[in-house]
Amino acid sequence: MIDCFFSKIMDYKDVEEYKTCVVGLLEHEAVCSMKDYIQHSDISCFEHSLTVSYYSYCICKNWGLDYRSAARGGLLHDLFLYDWHTTKTEGLHGFTHPYTALKNASNLFNLNAREKDIIVKHMWPLTVKLPKFKESFVVTMVDKWCAVMEIFTRKNVCSNLDVV
Repeated sequence: MIDCFFSKIMDYKDVEEYKTCVVGLLEHEAVCSMKDYIQHSDISCFEHSLTVSYYSYCICKNWGLDYRSAARGGLLHDLFLYDWHTTKTEGLHGFTHPYTALKNASNLFNLNAREKDIIVKHMWPLTVKLPKFKESFVVTMVDKWCAVMEIFTRKNVCSNLDVV
């Protein structure tokens, strides 16, 4: 049923417009370095974030929301830049990495309020504060769906997306 929902809103003809939303991010060294870190199963942090970003873009565009902020926030939501499987951090990764990602993204890019909220709240309900914007809820739910699919199918759920 969820796959049916996504197939109705996914339009790979929108890839060129999607690229205009994330121009400057996809080529950035820090974003590209996410390819070096495994997120779930054999999926890199970059692949996971790209998938979350594109699905969020499609949903928000379909629903008349700020799809540009969803695309950008979705791409940057896991910009924590370390191997969370082996790196020791202060606190549990699931609780702390949104703040690390926001700090990294804010240092590198000019973010709007929606993009910041998307990044820092994407782990809700682990992050106690509710997402403030509809786009934040979309990215949060898409992130969870992608993570579940990546873990249980052990493959990228958006593998035919030719963005880079």
